[in-house]
Amino acid sequence: MSTGFPFFLSHLEEERQALRGNWGWLLALGVLLIVVGGMAVSYPLMATLATVSFFGVLLLCGGGVEIASAIWARRWGGFFLHLFIGLLYFFVGVAILDRPAIGAAGYTLMLAVFFVAGGLLRIVFAIAHRFSGWGWTLVSGVVTLLLGMLIWRDLPESAFWVIGTFVGIDLIFNGWSWVMLGLALRSIPASKSAV
Repeated sequence: MSTGFPFFLSHLEEERQALRGNWGWLLALGVLLIVVGGMAVSYPLMATLATVSFFGVLLLCGGGVEIASAIWARRWGGFFLHLFIGLLYFFVGVAILDRPAIGAAGYTLMLAVFFVAGGLLRIVFAIAHRFSGWGWTLVSGVVTLLLGMLIWRDLPESAFWVIGTFVGIDLIFNGWSWVMLGLALRSIPASKSAV
């Protein structure tokens, strides 16, 4: 595999040529994701509520599937487990859709705890084991720990911006990866068999 630009493309010529014809679509997808991500970062409350509401809808759908599968296989030994899990999904989905701000606060609290715990684990592991590249892991752990502490200290206000901002940042980075892939594919010369 080549180590030059674009280093992330496959070394298989057939695969690159097949993707090359779609470079414009990939570029457009990337630009669209960047725009939507920018909107999410600009309006984090709306993005947070939309994300939490979407998760509530997914829980309702999952609850419906669990309940239906339990009823469909009612003579199965796992009937009550699937029925109760389905009802739990359903009621949590209804609660989230009814009170998305409370759902956002719960998710943000879990995110803060996850970041604090993950940051501490990275710091301790990097200092204790001093493996190759341990310094970068230590820096990552410190940043993650600080981010978790910032979110924690700003609760409940951070519940209104954290999820939307993180979703927006993820969309922007994902969009840039598609843009870079599209541009890299455009720069590949057409194969002689395609000419």
